[in-house]
This record gives sequence, structure tokens and C-alpha cells, in this order.
Amino acid sequence: GPTEGLGKIIQRFPQKDWEDTPFPQGIELFCQPGGWQLSKERKQPTFFMVVLTDIDSERHYCSCLTFYEAEINLQVRDLHASVFKGTKEIEGEEESGLIQPAEVFAPKSLVLVSRLDYPEIFRACLGLIYTVYVDSLNVSLETLIANLCSCLVPASGGSQ
Repeated sequence: GPTEGLGKIIQRFPQKDWEDTPFPQGIELFCQPGGWQLSKERKQPTFFMVVLTDIDSERHYCSCLTFYEAEINLQVRDLHASVFKGTKEIEGEEESGLIQPAEVFAPKSLVLVSRLDYPEIFRACLGLIYTVYVDSLNVSLETLIANLCSCLVPASGGSQ
């Protein structure tokens, strides 16, 4: 529909595939199973996990945390699309095609892909990344993710 778009990967870590772990193609399709849609209100973050199986029957656990951000500089072709019904019209808005940033929110997803099945750990990791991002803390996302990737996770049934 006119209010639905396609997802795209904005940033990924690592930037290049590891030899033994290729980047799952089409991962953006699994981040929003209901489609990428704009919203008139900011929704609460949501978390879910899907299991993807590759051609070699290897399982990949994809944890996804989705949140909504105010969209800035959004160009709108059709102001009468259903997502924009009921918004306040201001003088000149129809001519410029700009919507006020606080009126439109777009989904953004953080995804963690692993061969291990640790949903609570992954949820906590994504929550930490989300907090650093949203609160604009003075920590680079690259450093934070590198530290998370270097953590050792004990085997199931092993010691904490």
C-alpha cells in the first residue's frame, strides 16, 4: 500500500562477512514480518526472535528489537495516504510535501544473528545497544558491539 515501504540495511557489524559466517541475505524481510509501515504515533519497542535455517541445515537465531523514530525530512508524495489522515494541515505544507517530524514515526530494527540460542542474553545486548543509541551516550556503537562480540558465553549446563 501507499504507507508501506521496504526495509534496508543501514549499518552492519562486521562490515565484511567472516569466512565461516556469511551475512544472511534478506534479513531485513524478517525484521518486520507485517511490513515496514510508518506510524502516526511512537510505538513501544518490541522484541522477538526467529530461527533461520540455511542451505546446510545450520540454524541462525535472529533476535530483533524494533523501535520507532521520529522521521525528519520525510518527503511525501500523497498527503492523503491513510497514515496521514487527521494530521494538522499547516499553510504551505501541501506545496512543499514536508510533514512535521513529530507527526510521522518510522520503524528501525536492531538485529543480532547467532548460532547460539540465548534469547534473554540477546535481548539484554540489544537493549544495551538501544539505550546507548537513543540516549546518545558517549560510546561508539562499533566499540560497544566489538566488546559484546568478544564476550564468552558458557555452554549449556555449564557454570555461570
